[in-house]
Formats: sequence, structure tokens, C-alpha cells
Amino acid sequence: MEPGTFSQIYIQFVFAVDGRRSLISEKWEEDLYKYITGIVTKKNQKVLSINGSYDHLHLFVGTKLSCCPSDLLREVKKSSNTWINENRLTKAKFNWQVGGAGFSYSKEHIDRVVKYIHNQKEHHKTVRFKDEYIKMLQDHDIEFKDEYLFKWIED
Repeated sequence: MEPGTFSQIYIQFVFAVDGRRSLISEKWEEDLYKYITGIVTKKNQKVLSINGSYDHLHLFVGTKLSCCPSDLLREVKKSSNTWINENRLTKAKFNWQVGGAGFSYSKEHIDRVVKYIHNQKEHHKTVRFKDEYIKMLQDHDIEFKDEYLFKWIED
């Protein structure tokens, strides 16, 4: 970046396990979060919060103009897939589903988003991931077609 270029962009990424299978175990999720934090840090970006449930993950980062969000998400998913599979953390081959979402926030929303992500497990005792995801898209005025959303496990 050029000298005199300043920025701080806050993005919450949301992405799911392929087929929405319940593969993220409480036994190793903290190690996964540390691994993903390392990936983001090596890209000179900052993790503000990371958490999820058995089938999806929320990653809230502070980025700079030098960061391409889609490249960052692609690297996080690719590297964590490899790490999970190489360490044989699941019986089945692990993959993240194609796609995901990125939602931008202003500085005054940081605390609220961090608390929301921190509370994911409690939140999903009463709210299905599908409902949460669609509401987030709607709240951010993102147009979507149902056929392009994640593959959902029907309750």
C-alpha cells in the first residue's frame, strides 16, 4: 500500500460444513479457532471474534485495504480443511461447503458483533442456522435465491 493510505474494515464471515454435517467437535474446535486465527494473522489481518456451532462458523476480522476478503476466506477454508483432514479430526473427509457470506460493520458495531459470535452455541439452542443465515442476508439487504444458499439439513 502507498504511504498515507489508512483503513480499517470490519467483516463477519459465515461459512458451513459441507452438507451441513455435524462435524465440528467441541473436543477440537478451540484448536481449529487457534489455527484459523494463525492463518488470518499471517495475512496481516486481525481476528476480533471466532466461534460457531457443530456445522458452521462465524469469523469476525478487522481487515486493511490490502486484504481481498474472498481470498482471505478461501485461504481460511482451504488451509483449515487440510489441517482437519491431516490431523484426522473427523472420521469422514472434512470440507467446508462452497460459498459463504461476508457482512461489513462499522466500528460502533464491533462489541455487539463480538458478543453475538461469542454466544453462538446458546443462540443455536433456539434459532436454526438456516433462519439465522437468511435473516443476516435480509438485514444487510443482500438479494439471494434459495437455490444458491447452502445445502440445508431439513429438520
